[in-house]
Amino acid sequence: QVQLVESGGGLAQAGGSLRLSCAASGRTFSNYDMGWYRQAPGKEREIVAHITWTTNIYYADSVKGRFTISRDNGKNTVYLQMNSLKPEDTAIYYCKASSTTYSLWGQGTQVTVSS
Repeated sequence: QVQLVESGGGLAQAGGSLRLSCAASGRTFSNYDMGWYRQAPGKEREIVAHITWTTNIYYADSVKGRFTISRDNGKNTVYLQMNSLKPEDTAIYYCKASSTTYSLWGQGTQVTVSS
């Protein structure tokens, strides 16, 4: 079964850090673009960070300088290091794998930042 499983979410205080992981199983994702998205209550899902299979990286303006996306193809895993967290970072964070002909979402992990 092909799936993406996120982990590492939880409760953090403002200014704190969390590290999210997205482990892929069932196929190798080294040739896929990987992204982190988030959805806050009452809001649409938005992109947070994206890393291509050639390791080009994009960050949303709201997280630039605070979040870092990386991938370990040997472990079939993508990470999101989140520093200097803000209450507005509170959301469900989703991992996505994509190519020109394929896409797969994880089930999401909750991140809550208290002020």
